[in-house]
Amino acid sequence: MKNQRSFSIEFKRQIIEELLSGTSRSAQLCRRHNISASLLYHWKKQYSRGKFNNEPTEEAALKDRIEKLERLVGKLTLENEFLKKGLQYSLSQSQRNGKSLPLSNTSSCISAGGAD
Repeated sequence: MKNQRSFSIEFKRQIIEELLSGTSRSAQLCRRHNISASLLYHWKKQYSRGKFNNEPTEEAALKDRIEKLERLVGKLTLENEFLKKGLQYSLSQSQRNGKSLPLSNTSSCISAGGAD
């Protein structure tokens, strides 16, 4: 079984900074350091996000923020749908039992998609 190599953060940062400065091309760096192109571009992505003790680029920081906000929107959408179904179930149960709820326009809000 092959031993997995590990590279220091300083080494990775040095390679990526050399790539970004334009002094060496990616193929040259891969041959010189015996690494794959996919690994090099993976490091480049990590570098842009500030993973190598450097400042993240503004674009990468914005992408991270967008991803977090999209996850939050998805979570809130699921919670909202769950609560709507629970309220509909509760209303249908109370109607079956002959009980009326004091909120007469609640069902119209549910069918209309919620509050504006």
